[in-house]
Amino acid sequence: MVQRALKHGTVVVGLGTTNAFVAEEILSGLGEEAKIEIEKQRYAAGVVTARGTCIVAKAERERDLIIKKGRVSEISKGDRGEEIKNAVEELSAGDVFIKGANALDASGTAGVLLAHPTGGTIGSALGTVLARGVNFVIPVGIEKTIPFPVAEAAKRVGIERFYKSAASGGGSGVPVGLMPVHGKVVTEVEALKILGAEDAFPFAAGGVDGGEGSVVLCAESSEENAEKLEALAALVAEIKGEPPVKLEGVAVDCGLQ
Repeated sequence: MVQRALKHGTVVVGLGTTNAFVAEEILSGLGEEAKIEIEKQRYAAGVVTARGTCIVAKAERERDLIIKKGRVSEISKGDRGEEIKNAVEELSAGDVFIKGANALDASGTAGVLLAHPTGGTIGSALGTVLARGVNFVIPVGIEKTIPFPVAEAAKRVGIERFYKSAASGGGSGVPVGLMPVHGKVVTEVEALKILGAEDAFPFAAGGVDGGEGSVVLCAESSEENAEKLEALAALVAEIKGEPPVKLEGVAVDCGLQ
């Protein structure tokens, strides 16, 4: 689906720190013409930090990555003449819209935090994406799994529902809403299966000393596909240890007075 859209259609990779890694991998597969650097700490509109829920200043943000028929759109190279909303309006059923999530519940429903009063990028794009049947891919780490239904949580929160926030002397970060989203959810489990595992599952999570947010996974394969599983293990070992995203030098608003 994504490979086909990269060659013959349009792929939009919305802002988000998880999406920054996705964008980097997509660009690496497009050849020298697509060699643009992704500053992961700036490839986000909102982030959750030790200070709470925060908004990355608009002037600090990277451009959304837009690939049209294998070529990087000018918007991703810094041309302000094309806005992402225009790119979304041109999407069709064969195209792909990629947007990460902030929550994932036991039913597989993902949730996206909304700090903008009108819903931001996801709020404006989702109607078009769903109405036209655009392929909606949601990469999200298992660490974002919550033991509560996303749809129920979404009913009970919202920017104007919070009595206490960081700005009013309580809470942590800016007040936000939560939007349930439905699409092709891709966690580490799905990624391992795509890359060759016959089955995969998590069986532990958490950690210390840099292992916070870790997930312990088991990938399985039949004896006939042992070589493929060995290659997958080598790939995981190669990418493991990716440096964490740090926000030094990036202006963010965490609602603190």
